Amino acid sequence: MAHDTFLADRVRAALGPLPGLVEKKMFGGVGFMLGGNLACGVHKGDLIVRVGSKNYAQALARPYARQFDITGRPMDGWVMVGPQGCQSEDELKAWVRQGVATARALPPKG
Repeated sequence: MAHDTFLADRVRAALGPLPGLVEKKMFGGVGFMLGGNLACGVHKGDLIVRVGSKNYAQALARPYARQFDITGRPMDGWVMVGPQGCQSEDELKAWVRQGVATARALPPKG
């Protein structure tokens, strides 16, 4: 299954014109990077969000969020959000803001 292009368009709109924003095809979907750090993305029908280790448990407790695991090796600090968890624009924007804040808090990559 290809990634959800409608969700990707919604994420693009939620991100807006951020300086340094780069969009890349990855993990069979699309990722959005700031300073070389992935902030969020779309894999199949799910939103992927970098939440960081400190906010990981809290993010996992949110409705429709689960471990980011597309290879059999879950990644700490990342969550996948099912379509029901980002249906409204407010929900989507909240997740995207969290991903952006987490990516911006990291040192830029070359």
